[in-house]
Amino acid sequence: MMKLHFGRGGNLVLMACFGVMSAGAQQPSLTLRLAIEQALGSSPQAALASADSSEAKAGAALARTRLLPQINFTEDISRGDDPVYVFGAKLRQQIFTQADFDVNALNRPQPVGNFATRFSGSWLVFDSFKTQKMIHCADLMHKSADSSARAVDQKIVLDVVQSYQAVLYAERQIAIAQHGQETAEALLSSAEDHVKAGLAVESDRMSAQVNLAARQQELISAQGGLELAWEQLRVAMGAPNLMEQGLEPIEAHEFAQTALSDELETALKSRADLAALGQAQSAQAAALSAAKLDLGPRVSAYGNWEQDRPTFAGSGGNNWVAGVQVGIDLTPFSKRAQRAKEAAAKARVDAQVSAYQQQVQLQVTQSHIQMQTAQLLLKTARAALDESAESLRILNNRYNAGLATMTDLLRAEDADRQSQNSYWQAVYGDVVAYAQLLFAQGTLTPDAAEGLQ
Repeated sequence: MMKLHFGRGGNLVLMACFGVMSAGAQQPSLTLRLAIEQALGSSPQAALASADSSEAKAGAALARTRLLPQINFTEDISRGDDPVYVFGAKLRQQIFTQADFDVNALNRPQPVGNFATRFSGSWLVFDSFKTQKMIHCADLMHKSADSSARAVDQKIVLDVVQSYQAVLYAERQIAIAQHGQETAEALLSSAEDHVKAGLAVESDRMSAQVNLAARQQELISAQGGLELAWEQLRVAMGAPNLMEQGLEPIEAHEFAQTALSDELETALKSRADLAALGQAQSAQAAALSAAKLDLGPRVSAYGNWEQDRPTFAGSGGNNWVAGVQVGIDLTPFSKRAQRAKEAAAKARVDAQVSAYQQQVQLQVTQSHIQMQTAQLLLKTARAALDESAESLRILNNRYNAGLATMTDLLRAEDADRQSQNSYWQAVYGDVVAYAQLLFAQGTLTPDAAEGLQ
């Protein structure tokens, strides 16, 4: 008579099945650190954040150009018989003669050509320090973009951690489902032997067949779940052509517990997205100050040097002019409207910062509670795993001795399978909960994520 063996031996079979799966892949092992590094280098979100940072850096450089003089060069070639044009061209070429005062020559001059080489420049000497404020604003926006890029990197790390762990959990589910199917096949064979020996009724064999069909369905579902998990990992890594390969297995961890107050303090200091919003707030304050200073006076200098010749290679006259200009806008209606607009934007950013700080506090609190819950669930699941295995072993012996029914055995086998699934789900949930807590605190770096495995 065939006998079934469950319990701790079943767990060994489970681990053996998983080991065969990993060994059969014949692929290089993809560690969590490698997955994160590839994601940070290939993810479209990282590329977008990097482009935003580069744009903000260019904006800061552009703001500084207002402090530099503007110098232009032009080469102007013209010809005409307009009286005013001819009169001025000859004066600038320094070829004006007494004969050019003739009335007919003034009214109906002969066409004259002019080759003008001109250098001109201007420099904003003083604008009531508006430019300095705009430079400060641009620098803050650059810092804000850099902080936002760091926040995006941490979100990418979190996505990779979650997807990576989801693949590991899906592989565990397949191992459990395969073991469950093998156990169901052995249970059906044993039930058939019992029926032939007159120790069980036909309904026991039918129940075993139904149980085998259910286990086969679970295996099919687990295989689909693994394919989906791999696709999610590909998206998280920005690697659509990533081949399935071996991953480092999930291990139960004992993560250190910290006080909620310390976690909240860390988040307020370390959250890159919160820092980005604070820097944007300071930048908006600088923009408002610049709008106010725009009402003040402006002082600019200008200069021009020009050489005019009747032919391109010939000689002619040259002249220059330089000056200083002081300007005050006596009707600054648009500037006052701009100041009001910047003030409204500043009030909006202030409200956003306040609301986001509250949101960060809520995220940290939720993550802290989820972490505590995950650790309690893991502790409970670990105890249930041992108890279900022992219970299944006892029921198996009783069934083989004719002291338990097929229904009792199936119930125990189902409880053992569920306890295994619950245990690995708790292990996965504990790791993800800790990663989410680090993310909520703003400390989920690649080095920190490496310690999750």
